[in-house]
Amino acid sequence: MSGFLAQRIAVIGLGLIGGSLAKALRERGLCKTVIGYDRNPDELAAGLRLGVIDEVADSLVAAAEADVVVLAVPVKVMESVLAELKPALRSDTVITDVGSVKGNVVRAAETIYGTMPPYFIPGHPIAGSEKSGVAAADSGLFKCHKVIITPLPDSNSDAVTLISRMWQLVGAEVLRMSVDRHDEVLAATSHLPHLLAFSLVDTLSQEQERNNIFRYAAGGFRDFTRIAASDPTMWHDVGIANKAAILSKIDEFSEGLAQLRQAIETEDSRTMLGVFTRAKAAREHFSKILSGSAYANDMTTTKETVFHLQPGGQAKGQVRVPGDKSISHRSIMLGSLADGVTHVSGFLEGEDSLATLQAFRDMGVVIEGPHQGEVKIYGVGLNGLRQPPGPLYVGNSGTSMRLLSGLLAGQAFDAELTGDASLTKRPMERVAAPLRLMGAKVETGENGCPPVKVTGAQSLKGVKYAMPMASAQVKSCLMLAGLYAEGTTSVTEPAPTRDHTERMLQGFGYSVNASGGEIDLQGGGNLQATNIDVPADISSATFFMVAAAISPDSDVTLEHVGINPTRIGVINILTLMGTNIEMLNEREVGGEPVADIRVRYAPLKGIHIPEDQVPLAIDEFPALFIAAACAEGETVLSGAEELRVKESDRIQAMVDGLKILGADIEGTPDGAIIRQSQLKGGVVQSHDDHRIAMAFSVASLRATENIEIRECNNVATSFPNFVELAQELGLNIRKEDV
Repeated sequence: MSGFLAQRIAVIGLGLIGGSLAKALRERGLCKTVIGYDRNPDELAAGLRLGVIDEVADSLVAAAEADVVVLAVPVKVMESVLAELKPALRSDTVITDVGSVKGNVVRAAETIYGTMPPYFIPGHPIAGSEKSGVAAADSGLFKCHKVIITPLPDSNSDAVTLISRMWQLVGAEVLRMSVDRHDEVLAATSHLPHLLAFSLVDTLSQEQERNNIFRYAAGGFRDFTRIAASDPTMWHDVGIANKAAILSKIDEFSEGLAQLRQAIETEDSRTMLGVFTRAKAAREHFSKILSGSAYANDMTTTKETVFHLQPGGQAKGQVRVPGDKSISHRSIMLGSLADGVTHVSGFLEGEDSLATLQAFRDMGVVIEGPHQGEVKIYGVGLNGLRQPPGPLYVGNSGTSMRLLSGLLAGQAFDAELTGDASLTKRPMERVAAPLRLMGAKVETGENGCPPVKVTGAQSLKGVKYAMPMASAQVKSCLMLAGLYAEGTTSVTEPAPTRDHTERMLQGFGYSVNASGGEIDLQGGGNLQATNIDVPADISSATFFMVAAAISPDSDVTLEHVGINPTRIGVINILTLMGTNIEMLNEREVGGEPVADIRVRYAPLKGIHIPEDQVPLAIDEFPALFIAAACAEGETVLSGAEELRVKESDRIQAMVDGLKILGADIEGTPDGAIIRQSQLKGGVVQSHDDHRIAMAFSVASLRATENIEIRECNNVATSFPNFVELAQELGLNIRKEDV
């Protein structure tokens, strides 16, 4: 009996939901006795015969003697059922319900009891089926579905725990909301769609009688209108019970539909594309927001991606890696703020860049694509962004969050930036603090980490800011805020960092002065739309550069790679270590220098990495750790404390992983000392860091045993086709979802 939730649980109403819960409780042995009661004696008899319940209660009073009472009854009869139960209920009987309108339930309870009983915990399972009745009872109905409970301030905590546990043990995910919030959410996501389906079918049925049009209905129409086959009486009752919230959502929908009608009538392509592209992207984006997971993860799966690598192999071939992530981010940001239409080619269709793209769609920007790297952005001007409907969710993208913090500081509306579990551990005060010096109102969460809340309508002033650390993200954040500031914004960096923001601003016609480590711009200008060709990302190319550098007889050419002077630290460092690197077909595209990079194997030697190269290769060090472990002698990295606050503590992650593979390495506060080692095999944790995962994949070329890399889901954040290109070049890599 110790595993029981309660001795006796009574389910009142043996329809689909009540019957499925009763059956699940009984099959899982979650109580000694499952009691059933229903006004329909045939349903009761069927419940007993089918093994859905253990006992039949011949009245509500008899059912009320249970320890837990679940009310699976229509909303319109809730008050009468509670009145009949009241005389027989013990003061400690735990009550819950399954109704889709919680305000109605609370009002009914308050009418009968005078106040909401502390042991009454309202609940609502988000599950269902086209079938009804106890014969359709399914003990697995709630598995992987959500159940919302809406405890009130005076609810008994033990009762809340018991009801939460009950739903969890039948397979559901339990969420908590306030009563009002629940009814508002359900009005939008359930009640309104059902009523629209009823209305659409009813309207078209009049046409059907004249023209027999339903014979031409395709699958999409059937899918959309399927819910119009639901119980009309139930939806009549829901419409009345949640009237205020439903009417509000109908008004919002009607306004949107009227705007779409006007756009179609006037052939307003921009408005139509805005509606259609935002809706398509939002449909895909919602799952990621609701899952609260990395932007790369879909809420429909809890699978972990694992990389399996066999030792040996060599890297040979010619490939083009995905577009530069930094430039892709900025192309969306500045294109959205420009006047006119910006065309982008080579856009990185990775999860981080897509998070930025979605954020601007949420702020009212019409964006077509991406399709095979092509994006069209209908800019709204510096002051044309609209307040997003909710928090801007940027998944795992620190670049999105930090740069958007500066951009949002100059808007007239309030905004909040959130991210996945990994991003919520990363420091944001490094941008929030200097923004406050400009007059922005920015709040960060616990320990200066996300969420970031920005209050709009603040008067920003240009400042002179000397950055305490070299960070392109901090610099770019302040420059974006400076677009909206009065006067000059001046940023001084202690060491050169990537200058994509400065270059791209100039490409959009905005004057930026950069000299001697100081970058200045005047607020109050405007951006003019342009075309952007995003070069291949040198950070992504690095993994295959290192692969060729460490594997005998390797020869790899990487096409159209960006070789911005502020990004070529990895080339300089590998060259100092003895790598055979050639720069072919050097040219300039859209203000950014590019080249084809050929890398051939040559024996590497350890070096003391020059500290002036560290900021120019900050994202490439996970791969460089692998090169160092394969280099003769000792390699020393210092001045790289920034690596400890990336997607993971990259210094510690690489030290721990290389030790597992048998490397001679020790970490220091700002770097590491790495000695030549024979790499073996083992199981390595990537800590959900895409660059750690890809770096250890390259290590397999010099390993003697198999390597397994865990937590690789986030590789899609920067390099969605990494595995395929790695296989093409000769790495023995296999991806598995477990």
